[in-house]
Amino acid sequence: MKYLPTIGLEVHVQLRTASKMFCGCRTGFGAPPNRQVCPVCLGYPGAMPTINGEAIRYTVLAGLMLGSRINETSKFDRKSYFYPDMPKNYQISQYDKPLCIGGSVPIQVDGIAKSIGITRIHLEEDVGKSMHFVSSSGVDFNRAGIPLMEIVTDPEMVSPEEAFAFLCALKQIIQYAEVSDCNLEQGNIRCDVNCSVRPEGQKELGTKTEIKNLNTFKGVLSASRYEIQRQVDVLQGGGSIIQETRRWDIDTGVTSSMRSKEEAHDYRYFPEPDLLPVIISAEQVEGWKKSLPELPQQRCDRFVRQYGIPVYDARVLVADKSVADYFEQACRSSSKFKAVSNWIMTEILGFLTETGSGAGDIKVRPDTLAELVELVDSKIINATTAKEVLGIMFEQGGRPGDIVKARGLVQMSDSGEIEALVDEALKGNPKSVADFAKGKTAALQFLVGQVMRLSKGKANVETVQRLLQSKLSR
Repeated sequence: MKYLPTIGLEVHVQLRTASKMFCGCRTGFGAPPNRQVCPVCLGYPGAMPTINGEAIRYTVLAGLMLGSRINETSKFDRKSYFYPDMPKNYQISQYDKPLCIGGSVPIQVDGIAKSIGITRIHLEEDVGKSMHFVSSSGVDFNRAGIPLMEIVTDPEMVSPEEAFAFLCALKQIIQYAEVSDCNLEQGNIRCDVNCSVRPEGQKELGTKTEIKNLNTFKGVLSASRYEIQRQVDVLQGGGSIIQETRRWDIDTGVTSSMRSKEEAHDYRYFPEPDLLPVIISAEQVEGWKKSLPELPQQRCDRFVRQYGIPVYDARVLVADKSVADYFEQACRSSSKFKAVSNWIMTEILGFLTETGSGAGDIKVRPDTLAELVELVDSKIINATTAKEVLGIMFEQGGRPGDIVKARGLVQMSDSGEIEALVDEALKGNPKSVADFAKGKTAALQFLVGQVMRLSKGKANVETVQRLLQSKLSR
């Protein structure tokens, strides 16, 4: 019997506010344990929470980017549960009146496009972090109270690959909205995965399990693949699926049971008595709409139209907002849009990947990259020398024109000078000359390399190839 999987996600996104959700404590990453805390986020009796207005705005902006309907009136609720990392033994969250309803995220898997619906987006506070040692455990409450935006999807993903694509697309949109840093290493995005399987032909969804606190997209992919197969194996073996919460062990590559899955009534939700409802007027929402940036797909389409670059290039560039911004800034100083795109996709992105930097952090400014492109286009330097100059710019910055002059890297274009080097290369490599005469075309490229070596990389490659072909054909 064939089984069909269904996946829904609950994505927790840390907002990039300077202070916590209900107090003034800082949200910076990496502080010593329990240094960024106060009576409010530690849940001391009598401490009164105050809503962080910026967190409300960020959540609404994200909702607008995702096409959600913004509730004019929303409220906060108490979600009661007992766990060591929850200082108040309840979490201030939202239940029946969240900030945002509906919306969708477009994805594409194996060339097939579809849209994944969003059920709701609500705002809540994060909990602390349990830390386990050899013979003891502790809790760091620095994270307790940090604003979390929870995005709950409809159960519409039918494969782990669709879940992975959804997370990548969502992250891109959230980064474009600039409401979160989306730093996976710092836990800015965490995900709970709801999985179920059902026999082909059955409309009703199967019993779901929830895999908690996955903090990498690859983890979501691997964990959901395993869990789907586990459920199929259980059903094919005559067993039944239990609704439960499971954990993913990255070392063993399996999920294991943590506890039975709670229902909403288990949390005993009730309106937070210390906070007033949140009222957002239509005028306020319209004002925030005007500040929205382009969606990644809109920007991709515009890059193709405005700069005449291929769709592939545009997709690579817009995948990271800082890289897309860098490209547009460079294009203000150069009309060679495709060349700018090529240099960014190869050299710049390679450097960013190698160093873990962001496009805004490197010493090569967009206008200086544009200048480098112009130097190559005007044949002042060749591509080989340009890569050498760019390497210097990565290390110490500066303008490429100044570097070229200071180091004597101007391209050799005088035909007489180049011809002398060509003659020297031909004289010193008689075997390659003979190989070319026998039809071995690779010999030509070898000889080009020898001339470039003699010129220390400064000869005009086109002139070198032309002279070699002319002399070899005689």
